[in-house]
Amino acid sequence: MRIAIDARELHGRPTGVGRYLREILAAWKTLPAAAAHEVILMSPQGATGGTLWEQLVLPRLVRSARADVLFAPGYTGPLRCPVPMVVTIHDVSFAAHPEWFRWREGLRRRVLTRLAARRASRVLTVSRFSKQEIVTHLGIDEDKIEVIYSGVTRLADVTGAPSVSNETSRDPVVLYVGSLFTRRHVPELIEGFARLARRRGGARLEIVGDNRTTPHIDVDRVIRATGLAGRIRVRPYAPDEELAALYGRASAFVFLSEYEGFGFTPLEALSAAVPIVVLDSPAAREMYAAAAVYVERPDPMLVERALGRLLDDEAERQRVLAAAARVLARYSWHECAARVLDVLVTCGADLHGPRADRKGPPHV
Repeated sequence: MRIAIDARELHGRPTGVGRYLREILAAWKTLPAAAAHEVILMSPQGATGGTLWEQLVLPRLVRSARADVLFAPGYTGPLRCPVPMVVTIHDVSFAAHPEWFRWREGLRRRVLTRLAARRASRVLTVSRFSKQEIVTHLGIDEDKIEVIYSGVTRLADVTGAPSVSNETSRDPVVLYVGSLFTRRHVPELIEGFARLARRRGGARLEIVGDNRTTPHIDVDRVIRATGLAGRIRVRPYAPDEELAALYGRASAFVFLSEYEGFGFTPLEALSAAVPIVVLDSPAAREMYAAAAVYVERPDPMLVERALGRLLDDEAERQRVLAAAARVLARYSWHECAARVLDVLVTCGADLHGPRADRKGPPHV
């Protein structure tokens, strides 16, 4: 079977969707079942990979490649696709909370994602929470949606960076990794850290993520207002090698998101033996279970207290990390990739089965 893939998210600086696709492709290289299929990656030339490319060019590429099925891993796909399409919708924050998006971008996402989900043969998503949100906000039949958990990437294994096994060698570093969205309450994190740092010398905060807040939040101004600019660093991006080093030095990870489909980076932190503080939400409870310290609302005072528990109470740290081993066992890229492949093969097979003349060596 010939499997076409919208591979736009592999280019540039891959974030959540890019990492999702990259890990699936890497796992397929190790799966015997994947060797029977040809994988064709499709992406635009240059920086012209927007909606017009998706809707007008991608269908022609799929047709010319004589593909049996198209995998669209990033929310949307061509509405006039010439073959069955499987689309992954990671969350529907743009429909559940339109106030978090610029009106044009939010409208585009709501319209195209809803229509793509209706056009798709199968919709994949990454949590039970997201499945229910897709049903509620996009009106998609729940029987059409399949939940397949993503895996967890241990960056030290990928990059070869040394891991930190001695807890006493960690710096008092608080870490946040992820795009800066309004729903992730980064200003409250900064203010909560500042409260902690005023009574705990040497503590530092590292923030890694592109500022995509709407309405725009001047994060640098928030930092200057704390009077602790020298102890708080913000950068829009860090390659995996630098991220692995940050995880290796961190003492705590904070992620105050009120809406996520999955949430990669807190799980990456747990895999690096960094205990996490997260906002209490249904998705967070599903993803992290007992392997977190929860705050009930994004209040700087509550953030300060939660960080204090992790930095000062060794028993609490060990409780979170012991629970992490059980939680992380649920997330496997190998299993995720195998299940995604099964869905694609099932959707791509017509009544007479896959055409013999379409088989070929895998091009992953």
